[in-house]
Formats: sequence, C-alpha cells, structure tokens
Amino acid sequence: MTVKQTIEYTPVPVRIWTEDVTPDAMRQLEQVARLPFVHSHVAAMPDVHAGIGSTIGSVIPTRGAIVPAAVGVDIGCGMIAARLSIDANALPDSLGAVRSEIEARVPVGFGMHDERNVRTSGVARLKSGYDALTGRVPALATMMKHRDGWQRQIGTLGGGNHFIEVCLDESDRVWVMLHSGSRGIGNGIGRYFIALAREEMLALDAKLPDRNIAWLHEGTESFDLYVEALGWAQDYASENRARMLALVLEALRATLPSFEVTEHAVNCHHNYVARERHFGAEVYVTRKGAIRAGAGEFGIIPGSMGARSYIVRGKGSAESFHSCAHGAGRRMSRSQAKKMFSADDLARQTVGVECRKDMGVVDEIPGAYKDIDAVMANQADLVDVVHTLKQVVCVKG
Repeated sequence: MTVKQTIEYTPVPVRIWTEDVTPDAMRQLEQVARLPFVHSHVAAMPDVHAGIGSTIGSVIPTRGAIVPAAVGVDIGCGMIAARLSIDANALPDSLGAVRSEIEARVPVGFGMHDERNVRTSGVARLKSGYDALTGRVPALATMMKHRDGWQRQIGTLGGGNHFIEVCLDESDRVWVMLHSGSRGIGNGIGRYFIALAREEMLALDAKLPDRNIAWLHEGTESFDLYVEALGWAQDYASENRARMLALVLEALRATLPSFEVTEHAVNCHHNYVARERHFGAEVYVTRKGAIRAGAGEFGIIPGSMGARSYIVRGKGSAESFHSCAHGAGRRMSRSQAKKMFSADDLARQTVGVECRKDMGVVDEIPGAYKDIDAVMANQADLVDVVHTLKQVVCVKG
C-alpha cells in the first residue's frame, strides 16, 4: 500500500495517502480522529485539504453517530460521464458554438429551468420524498427557500467548482463529463441539520474543539430525519446529473454529426454517507470529497479546468475503506487564487480549452489546485486508470 503517513491519535489513527498536507488540514484530521464514535481509523486521500470542520478528501467511518458538517452542504455532489461513438475528427475547428449550445440548454450559477422545461419523470419520483420530509420538518421548506423551485433546479449546474466538459480520451474518442450535486435544496438540508447538531451538542453541554464537528446520535429523531434527508438529497443529486447529461447530449446532437452513447462510465457521489461493513462492523461511511472504489467499481476523478481527468476502476483497498480521491484537491482558497492570478494567467493555463477566461472564474484556475498526476501516483494502490480524458470544452457557472 502507499500510505505515506500514519499519525496515531486517540482513539484512532489517521492514514494519509500523501505527504502534501497543510497544518490546518492535519489539525482537522486530528480532531475528527478523536471523536469517540470513529471506527478503526480515518483515511485521508491524496487530494486532502482543509474544509469546514473536517477535511475535504477524507473518509470517516462512524458507529452510532454522523457529523453533518463532515458531509457538508453540497450533499450528493459527484460526477457522471459517457463516451460517444465519435472521435476528435467530428469536432469543428471552433468549439464556441458547442459551448454556447450547452449553456443555452443547461442553466448555470443561480439559474434554473422555467416551468415548461421541467421534466416530470424525475420530479414525480422525488416529490413524495420531498413532501414527507417537509411535512415532518416544515422548517426545511422555509430554509431551502425553493418550495417548487427544487423541481426547476433538476438539470442545472450551479457554480463554484461544478462544470460540464467535452473531453477526448487517449484514443481521441469524445466523452461528456460533468460535476454537480443537489443544488440549493441539498444546501438547505445540510445547513438545517448542521445547525441542529450544534444545538443538540449545546444542550448536552459538550465541549467541542470546533462546533463544526457537532454530531447527531443514532436512535434520536433528528438522526433518523437526517439519514432520510441525506438519502433523498443523494437521490436528487443523481437525478440532477442524469438530467443534465441528457440536456448536454441534446446540445451536442444540435451541433455535431450523428452519434450514439457507447459507454456510461458511472454516476457517482463524492460527498455522501453510505451504510457499509468495514473491519468487522456495520458503519456509516462519510466520504467528504472521496469516491467509493470497491474492487471492480468504476469512478471518475477530475482534474482542474485545464488538466486531465481519469476514469478509474477500484481495487477495493480495505485500508481506504474502498475509497479513493475525488479530484485534484485545492491547493489554495478561492480568495487566495483571486489575489494571486489574473485573467491572463487563466488564459495561459487553459490554452486549447473552449471556456470562460475571465475574472469571474479565476478562482477555478488550474494553479489553485494540486497536481492531478501527483494525486493519481499517490493512489496507485487504490485504483487502476481505465481512460485518461482531456477537456476541449469546459462550461462553468
């Protein structure tokens, strides 16, 4: 195995697949490792970096409790990708029209579909769960501030590090790949339960080193509600990605020669909780910026908007709880990136990619991220590379 560091804390160790860990990230890993309900150890992936309460790029197995802030507010955030039956020769010399067609069909940033473009199949499947949740916790509907708007956000991208890309693989075959989650409704669910966990810790007079590692106890009504809400938001995120993929394919069919989808790689979360068995116990596995990489399971590991991405097959590493990195991982904060880099820097670092090259997305510049190739080298024991992708079009919010 290629664990680079094992740090012994009480009650469990932290096993880290990189030597590139900032002091802030190390402190967060230590705090999580000291939680009394963490099982066996904490696994830190090679893209690990500091987050809110706990690090992004960590895998946290727990018994009897879940930390809502460790899951975060972008519940179910993840990736989907599909290979097409065409190759680079089918792409026009100028890809501006391709990007424009995608942007016309998929709302980005705070945008959402109007009522005419809401596809009822996904809405109908999700509505009963939404009604059940908001019926039991009316405050959720108010906090999410979307009511019917959650329906209009199915098939929308959002902003930040979410993206849609047209890529070429190692054989110049065309792929579509995108990254998004549960949008505003997942954000509302996350914020509600993070606040609830803090309130319950205060009521217990718990002395926490960071209020963002407050937890919910299994067997309580709030825990059961959170697990139900998590499952719903993760389902919503999967539906959102599937709907977006369909819209992107419609956009490509309007601009490219006829094609078929020849390979769906995977629709996978990388901010989520799953019930799994590890090291002799049934546990709740929180993957915060990590994907499941069980033996033979496919996953997607994106780089930044100017770097390569990877379709991978998991090796089922027990030490990583069948997990691997979810991407390159940030090297600097968004505010730091905006201070350090200019629009000209972004243009230089995204040469050959049809994308925005303005200050509005400079915080997503490749230079703000870790080297994806170094991340992949550090997890050679966790995954095998199946395809290597390089974007030629990148749409961001």
